[in-house]
Amino acid sequence: MNRRLVHRVRPGLECNDLGDTRPIHGARVRPSMTDGDAAAVDVDFGDDGLVPAVAQDVDTGEVLMLAYVSPEALERTRETGDAHYYSRSREALWRKGGSSGHTQAVEEIRVDCDADTLLYLVDQSVGACHTGHRSCFYRTIDGENVGDRVFDPDEVY
Repeated sequence: MNRRLVHRVRPGLECNDLGDTRPIHGARVRPSMTDGDAAAVDVDFGDDGLVPAVAQDVDTGEVLMLAYVSPEALERTRETGDAHYYSRSREALWRKGGSSGHTQAVEEIRVDCDADTLLYLVDQSVGACHTGHRSCFYRTIDGENVGDRVFDPDEVY
């Protein structure tokens, strides 16, 4: 079976329409998650057509956020390497960092044993939380702040 090779293009990389890439200033290129020989897992999107996805820092293991993913969001994530989610409140597909610039480059997608939850292993740019914190899980159930605020949301949004 022929599989289309999609490249994640980062700043400083040129890519022609044939998929040939040329690094500039040491930029790196990685094939997207549509590559490989393993059989894909059928994700159970349930009755509402969504699955929860946990975003976790690929280097530190820190849990950054939880959001929902539609089939289209998963497809876009796999094609581009950028995290895409589905907003239940806005009823719309969105790319993480689309307005803030704080993107998530997805290095790997894992699926749980029931195939109804995803884990995005990501390289997070700046912060994941709209409150300005690196992680959305920046406080305990008792209200203690245990996370770092890494940007001012008033300046970003």
